[in-house]
Amino acid sequence: MTRSLPDDFLFGAATAAYQIEGAAFEEGRTASIWDAFARVPGAVIAGDNGDVACDHYHRYADDVALMKDLGIQSYRFSTSWSRVRPDGGDVNAAGVDFYSRLVDELLDAEILPWLTLYHWDMPQALEERGGWTSRDTVDRFVEYALTMHDALGDRVDIWTTLNEPWCSSFLSYTAGAHAPGRQSVHDGLLASHHLLLAHGRTISELRARDPELDLGITLNLTVAEPADPSDAADRDAARRIDGQFNRWFLDPILRGSFPQDIVEDIRRVDAPAVDAFVAAVRPGDLDTISQPLDFLGVNYYHGEFVGGRPAETAPAGDQAATGRAVGSPFPSHEGIHWHERGLERTGMGWEVQPEGLTRLLTRVADEYSAVPLFVTENGAAYDDEVVDGSIDDAERAAYVRAHVAAVADAIDQGVDVRGYFYWSLLDNFEWAWGYDKRFGIVHVDYETQTRTVKRSGAEYAGIIADRAV
Repeated sequence: MTRSLPDDFLFGAATAAYQIEGAAFEEGRTASIWDAFARVPGAVIAGDNGDVACDHYHRYADDVALMKDLGIQSYRFSTSWSRVRPDGGDVNAAGVDFYSRLVDELLDAEILPWLTLYHWDMPQALEERGGWTSRDTVDRFVEYALTMHDALGDRVDIWTTLNEPWCSSFLSYTAGAHAPGRQSVHDGLLASHHLLLAHGRTISELRARDPELDLGITLNLTVAEPADPSDAADRDAARRIDGQFNRWFLDPILRGSFPQDIVEDIRRVDAPAVDAFVAAVRPGDLDTISQPLDFLGVNYYHGEFVGGRPAETAPAGDQAATGRAVGSPFPSHEGIHWHERGLERTGMGWEVQPEGLTRLLTRVADEYSAVPLFVTENGAAYDDEVVDGSIDDAERAAYVRAHVAAVADAIDQGVDVRGYFYWSLLDNFEWAWGYDKRFGIVHVDYETQTRTVKRSGAEYAGIIADRAV
């Protein structure tokens, strides 16, 4: 059955600065935390880094032309803090000019620019002064955000403050799986609060400058399900995953409070870390964090099927690939076990669960807010094979179609979902996985930088052209 999407539904594609730009130390850009982390032995598969990546810094005009050919309506990209304000200091005019040229190219191609201010590439110099564990970093981030508005506010109307603060706090400061690679419950908690405070401060400052801007944040969210709903331990495992992964960020942003059940879970494991976190949340902070939003970005890749006891057969890929069991990026995860349920898995070991996206969007709308929702990331890595210059990635093409259909299901149920962005436009540097995992609808030959549209890219272009799935 063919399903039509609303006439004003926005189809886009997403990328991140460090993952595609390259030109790591050109024209004034200095090291980010990912430049430093990628050089730590064993931190990234095969010792890869983003020094060249997809060379988008030099090839952006061709990449915009490629987007236009695919019919992409909006491009969600991030700006590099290390390029714009190297070392967190003075403005780098060359770095700002790159993004100005990119925005002009997008507008000339009639592609809506969607700017994300933070996709994890803090200047390394700021990390050495405390990073997100320091409240001073909030002030530095607001300075950077206002620099970008000074440069692009006349042409960019949609601004996302942060991408996936769960990753840039707990995966980065507690699990040690992402830059800067710290392993501390205390540091992860402080980072989560200061990231959200930076979000709220930035929303407030940008709205004061221009009330007509569309302002929001992007969260990576999941659907946590107990392996046996009749088992209290399994239900509690799902509660803890939902609390740490979803509610820890949804609640302060949309309700003005952190989830107290999770606070108490952590206190039982590390009371001093919780005491320091509570002390860091000063009067007025939660009012700042819970500034009204114009939209909420939802990133969804898969759900969680968990229990309070070991599964008979552990799903090999999921735990190690996501860092959610190995290294336990959150103390309330202790004793949680991931269970198999026979779903297809991507090259990351992640389950393919499109109906989970429908339930997630419905849950956020029903329980939290009537704020418009956008699926700002959704995608899959598979082991692509180039045959006679083409890539017949049938699994990814089916993934795209199934998840766009899942969004249509949510809309049919009355959820105000206004757009879908595929992750990612290009194969790219995939963080700790280096160049080993490919998410793109466009293949990148990293030796020659040749771009080739995959079958999934053609499939997505067809969905956009038909406005139907």
